[in-house]
Amino acid sequence: MVEVAERNKESVVVEPWDEHNQALVGNAHPEDWVNPEPADRYNLVVIGGGTAGLVTAIGSAGLGARVALIERELMGGDCLNFGCVPSKALIRAARAAADVRTASEYGVEVPSGARVNFPAVMERMRRLRARISKADSVWRCRQSGVDVFLGQARFSGPDSIEAAGKTLCFSKAVIATGAHAAAPPTPGLAEAGYLTNETVFSLTELPRRLAVIGAGPIGCELSQAFARFGSQVYLVEAMHGIMPNEDRDAAQILLRSLIRDGITLLCCGGDLKVGKGDGGKRLTVDSHGQHSDITVDEILVGVGRRPNVEHLDLDKAGVAFDTSGVTVNDRLQTTNPRIYAAGDVCPGYRFTHNSDFQARIVIQNALFFGRARASALTIPWCTYTDPEIAHVGLYERDAKARGIPIRTFVQELDDVDRAILDGEAEGFVKVHVREGADEILGATIVARHAGEMLPELTLAITHGLGLGKVASTIHTYPTQAEAIRKIGDQYNRTRLTPFVKRLFRKWLAWTR
Repeated sequence: MVEVAERNKESVVVEPWDEHNQALVGNAHPEDWVNPEPADRYNLVVIGGGTAGLVTAIGSAGLGARVALIERELMGGDCLNFGCVPSKALIRAARAAADVRTASEYGVEVPSGARVNFPAVMERMRRLRARISKADSVWRCRQSGVDVFLGQARFSGPDSIEAAGKTLCFSKAVIATGAHAAAPPTPGLAEAGYLTNETVFSLTELPRRLAVIGAGPIGCELSQAFARFGSQVYLVEAMHGIMPNEDRDAAQILLRSLIRDGITLLCCGGDLKVGKGDGGKRLTVDSHGQHSDITVDEILVGVGRRPNVEHLDLDKAGVAFDTSGVTVNDRLQTTNPRIYAAGDVCPGYRFTHNSDFQARIVIQNALFFGRARASALTIPWCTYTDPEIAHVGLYERDAKARGIPIRTFVQELDDVDRAILDGEAEGFVKVHVREGADEILGATIVARHAGEMLPELTLAITHGLGLGKVASTIHTYPTQAEAIRKIGDQYNRTRLTPFVKRLFRKWLAWTR
């Protein structure tokens, strides 16, 4: 007979509490979930039900391991609930709105007065998020052979964890608790109130005026989306320009697009202060010698993330950590050799796909005494603005810092037929190769679907394929991906040195 104490008592509510969010919670943290009786000992106990935790738990159970997974909030983690999934639903709706406004450029006449129904946009997002949540649900985990415990996890020793009033003993454990939104120490910000990626998707009314603090990927993506929905957006960035860590040529193209969408950029922003003013929230900031005093309805903070290491009692397990995350070696092993960590709780790249592949490394190393290394992963990434900016490998500055001589090839999209026909000719493909060798070291793509184009170059880097191989691969015509093949052609032409050309001329003359 199940004791009452075993029942999950920590109800989770996601606003607005409509049928879609009720379905989401029904999959990700059902109120009536009953935690199972723990096994005497688990091969693996995973803390955290986000991407890294789910891949580790389900993958290990599929190999025959006895696995438990502990989640204190929503299964699916940040990606499903507050990150990739809801943001891309909004971005797609914003892109549709932008396409309507520019339809006349394609000879399509749209009646005047077309507007964005923001509540319908958000309802669509919630509906699709609930649909996708089935893949990350407690039910799928249980069907996969994983014991799911809903509640707070705390280490009680080097090989044991307390969760929901139960003790789970393990041979190996994985910390996959992810990260949460960080806020800058801006005077008055906390008192005025602000949104983060963890709360912005609960909006049901469009803010007429929106300030976004931070012009990194999150800030740029959501700034553009809300501007296209009809908000007056002010984008505040402490550094110069936008996307400070990105290729400068790429960032400049995106900046022009954001300005066309009506966004006001306040970069090199100094002495930022926030307060409550008449009719809204007041921000004062100095930007390029100009003092700005603006009033907005909402403030969205997108300045980074901090690892979720609180309340885990990591010291009781002998696991070291700091403000950047849990300390791990190249095999993702913590300072307790029994315990591994993966995903956003670790220092380094915080992308869903990185969490996925780190989890695969953990499975190999924790269950099979493998020696797979996180440093061997080739990690691509993409910012899903319009146009998108996608990157893999080294930037030019990275190569210079490492003393690696490179040669850079650039193919502008305004010389690619499909990009011209699509009306999407602002962008480029840029590839860096090692000087004197056919070795791709890095690539940046700026295009409307750059994220869909990048995997070809990621594959090439991962498996040591050079631009010569890319050039010899037939690409369908017309596509924007043909820009990558054109880069290969550029590289091949550099192999035709004056000496080689003279030899060819002599050979052709001899064969006439």
